[in-house]
Amino acid sequence: MTDTSLEFTQSAALSLGVELELQIISRLDGDLTGGATELLALIERKKHRGDFKPEMTESMIEVSTGVHHDATELGEELLDVRQTLLAAADKLNLLISGGGAHPFQHWAERKIFDKPRFHQLGELYGYLAKQFTVFGQHIHVGCPNGDEAIFLLHGLSRFLPHFIALSAASPYYQGVDTAFESSRLNAISAFPLSGRAPLVKRWSEFVSYYDEMKSFGVVESMKDFYWDIRPKPEFGTVEIRICDTPLTIQRATELAAYAQTVCRYLLVERPFLIDESLYAVYTFNRFQAARFGFDGGLIDPASKQKALLREDFLATLDKLMPHAAELGTSTHLLRLRKIAEQGNDTRWMRDTYARSGSLPDLVWEQARLWRDSQ
Repeated sequence: MTDTSLEFTQSAALSLGVELELQIISRLDGDLTGGATELLALIERKKHRGDFKPEMTESMIEVSTGVHHDATELGEELLDVRQTLLAAADKLNLLISGGGAHPFQHWAERKIFDKPRFHQLGELYGYLAKQFTVFGQHIHVGCPNGDEAIFLLHGLSRFLPHFIALSAASPYYQGVDTAFESSRLNAISAFPLSGRAPLVKRWSEFVSYYDEMKSFGVVESMKDFYWDIRPKPEFGTVEIRICDTPLTIQRATELAAYAQTVCRYLLVERPFLIDESLYAVYTFNRFQAARFGFDGGLIDPASKQKALLREDFLATLDKLMPHAAELGTSTHLLRLRKIAEQGNDTRWMRDTYARSGSLPDLVWEQARLWRDSQ
């Protein structure tokens, strides 16, 4: 019997929504600290824009926007959401920070948020559940039907390294420089249903795959898939899950604008065939981006040519500019060009740490940046 939860909700093409997982920081030592329960209780006392939810551990909080057609308007809502969260955090003497991983927290000290699903995951995954205290940005792009969502899921895989390098903000983990631009992805990769989605080309095929996995007892719902990109049928979206949480609202907005523009390019131009060859170098490209950022290598699965990720990204931006003009995302994409040329959040974090040699000082600077940046 087909699961009715897999009915794909129709949504406006290329509409946008964003989720951000954020760090709850102690003012005293810069470490992660519990506080999600108190923050959520305080926030719910007043009307506010956006949505606020718990995540796996008490040291995390997730914020999300409503549905937008314009990336700039989405960014404006994120600014309001930030203000609501900061006002509550100030009353509780807490700090909030972006970043894909806390630089020196110890996973064993984390407390699972008191929610049945999180306790269930803790029992299933053991220590991995607490190690899952890493922080990502999820970008939802609206699709009118499931077939289009599946097409975009596979098409976006070609550009996944761009999103990794643009958002990378987790060079430090457990007190050391990991040498990765995004160490967060290594924590995600430990889960059995992470990585890439299977190559199915129609929504009906995906539903059959899901039903089979459910009949095996491998999954109970779509939430059990931790893929880099996945369909979200109840929202009517394709969801990009690969990004570290950026250090600023502006960067989060720019990433959403890039996703929207790439999706329009894919839908209008249909630049390559959707087949298994797309995934031949997927793992290689993903690793290169996480390890080296824009200095990593990227192999084009169509031409089989290798280039620097930076060169591939800049060439892609040139192709996207007509679509950006149609969507009103040109300014956001021009800012992303500067990131590729001048450095991402990982570069900022390493430069900031180099000045003081103190990871707590770095965290306090991250919290200041999250509070003050536009």
